[in-house]
Amino acid sequence: MLRRRPPRSASADDLLTTLGRLTAQAREGAEKQRARVELAEALQREMLPAVLPQMPGLRTAATYAPARHGLDIGGDWYDGFPLPDGSLAFCIGDVQGHDVEAAAFMGQIRLALRAVAVHAADPGEVLSRANDLLISVDCGLFATCTFVRVDPVTWELSSARAGHVPGVWATVDGRSGIADDPGGLPLGVVPGEGYPVTRRRLALAGAFVLLTDGVIEGPSFPIEAGLQQVTRLVSANAAGDPATVADVAMSVAELTGHTDDAAVIALRFDGAADRPG
Repeated sequence: MLRRRPPRSASADDLLTTLGRLTAQAREGAEKQRARVELAEALQREMLPAVLPQMPGLRTAATYAPARHGLDIGGDWYDGFPLPDGSLAFCIGDVQGHDVEAAAFMGQIRLALRAVAVHAADPGEVLSRANDLLISVDCGLFATCTFVRVDPVTWELSSARAGHVPGVWATVDGRSGIADDPGGLPLGVVPGEGYPVTRRRLALAGAFVLLTDGVIEGPSFPIEAGLQQVTRLVSANAAGDPATVADVAMSVAELTGHTDDAAVIALRFDGAADRPG
């Protein structure tokens, strides 16, 4: 009768060799991931504008917070630029996905919006044309966005949303609310999508705040609770400078336990009696 030899036990040297190989592989993978995260964050910060445009009677500020754990960089952006007719345009958005690809797509969206807005100042038309342009390049990603135009003659704020979270507003007389206006699908989903435009007269001094869902949603907060908290803080600071308004709005991200990156634009406008001219 043949007896089977018991399996040979791994020696301490074998175990150490295996452990060393696995550790090296893990370290290499971590280093590659860290490099991608650092590249994405660098792209993100370089493509965000250093300053936003302003005009007499309208002051602006913005702030950006990277992802809490460094893994969700690249999705959120904001921008602001003058239009040929003297109006100012502002936009904010969130790209599907994260990392380097999302940061690069974010740059494409910003350029597309700027290019289109030169020939179509109406926010709904801007989003519609940008949507078709992004679909035509077939990148496979989509993005939410809010586009706002402020007319310095009529002091009308017109806005359109492409699947993006609402903004909030407040005036110095104590009124405030959530700008949950009608909108369309995110950019890059369906060709020919239409985007309704909402128009507001900026008669009283106050603030209008655009933000991304990284500010108002997290493991500890549903979006509705986050929006209500931002509205309360913006209302309490509606008479302050725009940097303060942006900072208090961004502070809500610390309450939500967010893991995503986050962005805020604050438009602080004077009342009709306080504007020059």
